[in-house]
Amino acid sequence: MAVTLKKWDILDHLKTEEDMTLYLEACFDEAGDDSAFIAKALGDIAKARSMTQLAKDTGLGRESLYKALSGEGNPSFGTILKVINALGLKLHVATIPKELI
Repeated sequence: MAVTLKKWDILDHLKTEEDMTLYLEACFDEAGDDSAFIAKALGDIAKARSMTQLAKDTGLGRESLYKALSGEGNPSFGTILKVINALGLKLHVATIPKELI
């Protein structure tokens, strides 16, 4: 019997607001200081919602957003904040116990 495999795609799993929030939280937990990892995660969420709508909401070009949120781009912190706000997300700050740093 032949086995048919499908390439795994995160967009198949980002269906609800809760899915997107949990995904981004997990990415922050795993990213360490890898800002490209976070930018890519935001890009995944943006694609799941609508990159075109995100471009309108942020006032940034769609093509620029694709590049900035690809994981290969280097978006400014200002761009990241615009994207987070336009996606209806909020960053929170918490103290990390010293033994976990």
